[in-house]
Amino acid sequence: APTKRASLLPAEAFDAPARTVQRPARKAEASTPHPAAERPQAALDFDPRQAGGAPAEALREPVELPAAEPVEARAEPAAQAPALAPAQPARRAQAASRPARKPRTGEGRKLFVLDTNVLMHDPMSLFRFEEHDIFLPMIVLEELDGHKKGTTEVARNARQASRSLDALAGAQGADIASGLKLDTTGHPEAGGNLFFQTQPLVNHLPASLPQGKADNQILGVVAALREQHAPREVVLVSKDINMRVKARALGLITDDYQNDKTLDDLDLLYAGALALPPDFWSKHGKTVESWQSGHHTYYRISGPIVPSLLINQFVFFEAPGEPSLYARVTEIRGKTAVLKTLKDYGHLKNAVWGVTTRNREQNFAMNLLMDPEVDFVTLTGTAGTGKTLMALAAGLTQVLDDRRYTEIIMTRATVSVGEDIGFLPGTEEEKMGPWMGALDDNLEVLAKTDNGAGEWGRAATNELIRSRIKIKSMNFMRGRTFLNKYVIIDEAQNLTPKQMKTLITRAGPGTKIICMGNLAQIDTPYLTEGSSGLTFAVDKFKGWPHSGHITLARGERSRLADFASEVL
Repeated sequence: APTKRASLLPAEAFDAPARTVQRPARKAEASTPHPAAERPQAALDFDPRQAGGAPAEALREPVELPAAEPVEARAEPAAQAPALAPAQPARRAQAASRPARKPRTGEGRKLFVLDTNVLMHDPMSLFRFEEHDIFLPMIVLEELDGHKKGTTEVARNARQASRSLDALAGAQGADIASGLKLDTTGHPEAGGNLFFQTQPLVNHLPASLPQGKADNQILGVVAALREQHAPREVVLVSKDINMRVKARALGLITDDYQNDKTLDDLDLLYAGALALPPDFWSKHGKTVESWQSGHHTYYRISGPIVPSLLINQFVFFEAPGEPSLYARVTEIRGKTAVLKTLKDYGHLKNAVWGVTTRNREQNFAMNLLMDPEVDFVTLTGTAGTGKTLMALAAGLTQVLDDRRYTEIIMTRATVSVGEDIGFLPGTEEEKMGPWMGALDDNLEVLAKTDNGAGEWGRAATNELIRSRIKIKSMNFMRGRTFLNKYVIIDEAQNLTPKQMKTLITRAGPGTKIICMGNLAQIDTPYLTEGSSGLTFAVDKFKGWPHSGHITLARGERSRLADFASEVL
């Protein structure tokens, strides 16, 4: 069986012009075998070690001989190899006149020193640095060993990082002294080497930094490596802000671990709605096709705006003196897109469980919540925009009236705003009771919408509603499968991407999942707006035909809450 992974030819190599290979005469080949003549021409033109593929111009350049072997020993006189092409002896003579090349490990590659918190945050971070090399100080391995016990996510990540290191060190032909190749365990995207600290490094840190602290030992290693490998760039990668501040104060290059961040700027997050330009009808009106189907009108448009559209994205056109258009993108084929007009849930005849929408974004959200073809809905917005109320109203209508789902399952991340009050008594639902105050408040509003039922009727309806709503803890979700359920995940901004994946993959046939949250109110200490699981889900699901997202803009709770969310 082959011992090495085959290298794929990059797409750019297909465009390179074909060249004829000059074959030597058989007598000369038998008398004077030459290593360069035995290798095929493709081996001279294509270097599989280049990550990401090389352009066609680079493929036509001659490959230099490695500096490990003396060039003079390999260059033979032209008289001994008369069958070679005339350009090849000249090429080798030119290579012999050049100075010996440096090893590939230092050619433009950076050396990243990883802090322990990077490995505990993402155990696959070892393979996220492309062609660059990675260095692990000995104190990092010591700290990994100290955090491996327990059932927390940090302990799980520490154990997984240790297993990855063990697999790299135990690979065939691995040599710690010369560096472990990161692509030996099935990660071809990692083209660099992994280096461990195998000898003490002398550092010149200020005396005011105590040497016994782990952070300062790592800073000392980075400072020593910078002197040892100059002028190569040595970068410290850490999730610890104070560590990065100290490194910059010492003149060291440092950076945050960026791979876990979906977006650098929250303003770039997909909003789910797009305002059509004022000249939309003048530019696209001549080529628009329209037809009626049921209660909806469809428009097929083509023009410069189509490439910027996504499936299930909402578009709206509002201009003084012209009729407004509120539609959703249902189909994109080539340079054309189909828009479908929306149902107006702001009108009383279309009220959902007695609830009518009050603004444009709420109407967009209700169209997603009531559509059986949309399996995954994400709602973001500030406090008081009606996320929970609309999700519950749509859920109750589809569970009790339409019988589309069997029950509502509601869960949330149990992250407290202030100090924890300790253990809670009772069953799982009783323990989750204090966390579900938002559910009780919204059910109280929904129970008052039935004015003609009287006090007894409202009490019976309330009991029926309570029997169809189950409150579950996230801690026991592993291994479950939800069939025909309407799942609401509240406060989803406090979930990590891994927790979000765990919850979404519980969905079975006929299940709809609604994720709601306010990215400005993250209470988890190690999450930011860019690395939150809600941001991760919005970005990864955009454009999927069975998912939708909308950012609710206007608060409808009260004038006091709206003013407070703006000025505080």
